[in-house]
Amino acid sequence: MKLLNQSIKYLSVSILLIVSIWSAIFYFNMLDEIHDSIDDGLDNYKLLIINRTEDDEQIFEQKGFEEGNFTIDQISKEEALGMRDYFTDTLLYMQNEDDLEPVRMLTSAFKHGEDYYQLTVFNSTVEEDDLIEDLLYSIVWLYIILVVSIVLINNVVLKRLWKPFYKLLSDLKAFRIDKEDPVPVVEGDTREFKELESAVNSLIFHARETYSNQKRFTENASHELQTPLAIISTKLELLLEKESLNSESADHVAQILQVIQRLTRLNKSLLLLSKIENKQFLENSPISVNQVVAQSVEDLEEFAEFKEVKTTVDNSSEIQVKMDESLASILVSNLIRNSIFHNLKGGNVTITLVDNTLIICNTGKSESLDPEKIFTRFHKETKNSSSSGLGLAIVEAICKLYGFEVSYRFDGAHCFEVNFG
Repeated sequence: MKLLNQSIKYLSVSILLIVSIWSAIFYFNMLDEIHDSIDDGLDNYKLLIINRTEDDEQIFEQKGFEEGNFTIDQISKEEALGMRDYFTDTLLYMQNEDDLEPVRMLTSAFKHGEDYYQLTVFNSTVEEDDLIEDLLYSIVWLYIILVVSIVLINNVVLKRLWKPFYKLLSDLKAFRIDKEDPVPVVEGDTREFKELESAVNSLIFHARETYSNQKRFTENASHELQTPLAIISTKLELLLEKESLNSESADHVAQILQVIQRLTRLNKSLLLLSKIENKQFLENSPISVNQVVAQSVEDLEEFAEFKEVKTTVDNSSEIQVKMDESLASILVSNLIRNSIFHNLKGGNVTITLVDNTLIICNTGKSESLDPEKIFTRFHKETKNSSSSGLGLAIVEAICKLYGFEVSYRFDGAHCFEVNFG
């Protein structure tokens, strides 16, 4: 969820809570004020009626609420002396009305001459209830207006305020350490964004420095290691050609030459892994995986014949990807070479291209490999010293670079799948 939407959510909930609490307090305060006002009116009305009894004896004939808002009933002295004024809320049928209406009622007692009377007066609270209902609707509309205002403010004012941040984020997404792109710049003079710009630029500077040092080391290692290894190999080959070398010495030299050649392959693989992880292969172009598979099968044909392995290709669909051409060739050839190398004599390798997925299955040992370790560097399922243990690690590194998915499964055959997404 975007920051702006999160702020709307939290502000809306906070305002709802605040408005709800304020509304409850406001409601009870208003209700209390209205009751006080009505009660004062009923008190005044009571005194007026009691005063009228001094001049108008007919008023004692008021026994119901049909002809007025009060009623007078004679009671005993004990009832009168034990009575205190009290107010109640109830419902009554009003004149010219068929429905019950809410009223506020005052019950009191007074003495007239030697007799005691109970006086009950009331006042309709319909208008007051309507007032409270109107206030409630006003509060609801106030909340709606506040939320709508917050949404508008977020999408107009705050969106402009956060514009430099989103521009910086966009620049960082497009930024490449290996390119000479200018460092991102924050527009405006907002202090927090300026501090963020400073921190980001400092991080970029250190990352570029680290990347440059690592790249320089890789290039130097490639030159410093390959050259002496090539010289040693050449001298050993020349030594093997000398007739003066006896058979035993020649065997020792041949073994040393094999170790040197293995060391050369290992060095090249490690340098390749380093370059892949440093993203030094990003000359991307549209590549036909079908053509890469066909070329790799052709290149490894003699190797497959030597291992007596039959290779079958099923081009069920055409697969196109955008990646570096050399890495595409390394990815496919490593998987095919691995399937041939770890195969049985007279075994099979089946290569299937379907639904944007490359599937390479081969016969081999009758038990599954360890899927947790199979792509680990230098992990070997066999004790064959000629394997560097980096072939599948390179495959995984290439897949990670381009966001492909590589997996292994065993269902009678050992299968590697590369999903190009």
